[in-house]
Amino acid sequence: MAEGVLLQVRNVSKSFGGLRAVDDVSLDLHNGEIVGIIGPNGSGKTTLVNLITGFVRKDTGRVFFQGRDITNLAPHRIADLGLVRTFQVMRPYYSLPAYKNLIVPLYAPRVKRTKAGKLGDRDAVALDILEDVGFERDAYVPYKPASALPTGYLKRLELGRCLALRPEVIICDEIFSGLSPSEIASMVPIIERLQMEGITLMMIEHRLRELFRVANRIVAMNFGEKVAEGPPEEVMENEQVKEAYLGWEAT
Repeated sequence: MAEGVLLQVRNVSKSFGGLRAVDDVSLDLHNGEIVGIIGPNGSGKTTLVNLITGFVRKDTGRVFFQGRDITNLAPHRIADLGLVRTFQVMRPYYSLPAYKNLIVPLYAPRVKRTKAGKLGDRDAVALDILEDVGFERDAYVPYKPASALPTGYLKRLELGRCLALRPEVIICDEIFSGLSPSEIASMVPIIERLQMEGITLMMIEHRLRELFRVANRIVAMNFGEKVAEGPPEEVMENEQVKEAYLGWEAT
């Protein structure tokens, strides 16, 4: 494991029937950076995240986190190590109040280890975390059932549940998707603050303008392959990336 590298993905591949969804992809994620993963629909971005986080078994390749081989670990074991993710299709406990959704991860073994079992009032901690991701603490919103929350709050709830696990790395699968311009404008500073607090992020996004505001490095995929990697402005000048985004709004 090279110095400063938290996550290593090496020659990972996955096929579904005759479709090669991810084709021999390798990448590194360095401590403290934000890496954006871009590509057209069907390019393999979410499948790559599922392979990294254990939700889909790899055909070939290996994944290392903090020097440990996590290739065949179950998702909950990977999360317990500090590598967590949001979901493109949100998965809250819909019948529970928003803040109660965070109580479940606050009982996770990782939290007990990192806090030496002394977390205090979990309800108060959950409300603190929700406030950090944009819930109005003095309003009724944190107490509403998740089923009553609009998309903007559900996205924040996804992020809050990740933070409850005290992660080292968060992989955000289209955290800006479905949000209004004003909601995205308020989400960007949260992402920037998380990076300043030492959390490393990987972000799968179609909202390129907003992604390029926060990302240090971009990895572009197309037809399951990694076709470019580098600073945002450099990647968008790549001919393969231009071809992949032909007909897309890439600004």
